[in-house]
Amino acid sequence: MTGVAAILLAAGRGTRFGEEPKLLARIGGKALVRHAAEAAAHSMAGPVIVVTGYRADVVETELKGLPVQVVHNPQYADGLSTSLKAGFSALPPEARAAIVILGDMPFVRPGLINALVGGWHARGEPTALVPVLNGQRGNPVVLSRALQTSITRLSGDVGAGSILRGRPDVLEWPTEDTAIIYDIDTREEFAKHQS
Repeated sequence: MTGVAAILLAAGRGTRFGEEPKLLARIGGKALVRHAAEAAAHSMAGPVIVVTGYRADVVETELKGLPVQVVHNPQYADGLSTSLKAGFSALPPEARAAIVILGDMPFVRPGLINALVGGWHARGEPTALVPVLNGQRGNPVVLSRALQTSITRLSGDVGAGSILRGRPDVLEWPTEDTAIIYDIDTREEFAKHQS
């Protein structure tokens, strides 16, 4: 155990994508959420907590056979903050941090997750470790459990960005991995990856 759990956020409706649940859209024959969950499951982070909400039944079907713990967020329609809170509430006592992974980022690989977890340890377990590509912050992000109280105060469709800004104990982790800034929000973005 690394002391770092993984929280996979897979509860949102993805309204910009259309009526069909975005996380079920397939790249390479595999649902977006399955790509993200496999990356987490094959990494050194653990346990892997998947937060579901919209169409939870079908999203959970896509996760069959993976060593993940599913937590349902009944407040998912109130925004991303509710899923982040649900994930942090489910952390086991031994988890000192969580790497937060978005379900619509199918190009994140186990190696990237491992590098961030290792980087968090190597840099003295800061409040957060944020990957950066050419000056642009991305995901996944390692968040210390010390942030849990601040996370419980979040509301609406926001992540942890608002509580990380301007803090000297939030460190950046430079990378050349474009996966950290690539999520799929629209059908146009999705179509680029269909053969």
